Amino acid sequence: MKLDPLDLKNISSLTLAHYNEHAEHFWEGTKDHDVDQNIAALLKYIEGKSPYTILDFGCGPGRDLKVFTELGHIAIGLEGAPRFVEMARSHTGCEVWHQDFLGLDLPHEYFDGIFANASLFHVPGSELPRVLTELCKTLKPGGVLFSSNPRGNDEEGWTHGRYGVYHDIERWRGYMAAAEFVEITHYYRPVGRPCAQQPWFASVWRKVGE
Repeated sequence: MKLDPLDLKNISSLTLAHYNEHAEHFWEGTKDHDVDQNIAALLKYIEGKSPYTILDFGCGPGRDLKVFTELGHIAIGLEGAPRFVEMARSHTGCEVWHQDFLGLDLPHEYFDGIFANASLFHVPGSELPRVLTELCKTLKPGGVLFSSNPRGNDEEGWTHGRYGVYHDIERWRGYMAAAEFVEITHYYRPVGRPCAQQPWFASVWRKVGE
């Protein structure tokens, strides 16, 4: 789906406005979610000696940012919603960058890992190749990216005030390979349920080509 600059501006502003308006409710509804499996999946495959420098991409109020820090890693958050930026800084004491996903300004080869938990699906499909390439460039050679996305059949559009793209695994693999990532593993969540009751797929990728 090709979107013009005005469409993209509206997608960002309206989606972020939704999160800003519902920030406290979002925190109450997600602060106790168990994503230990996802955090472990990222850390397991990062090579080299810890502590690792981790980018929490779309860190929200800072739940996972705090966990990475408590595990001894150097965690930096990136978030587009101003209220979430404030909450994450207050909750974690971590550095949190206020950046729109569609207007990133990232250092070159800086991070050992990127944790994109329930965030990249907000990037419109037409912009995803560019965004993934920027994320690849900010990883160190051999760095690892974790993503978790809601499953779908490549539907794209508005749901409850937020814009999202609901990828299937094969289309997601195509995007990631084009950005020079190689798949390490993937799995579906929540664990222990039949496939039809697992609405999320998680995947782990390594930067290649250097």
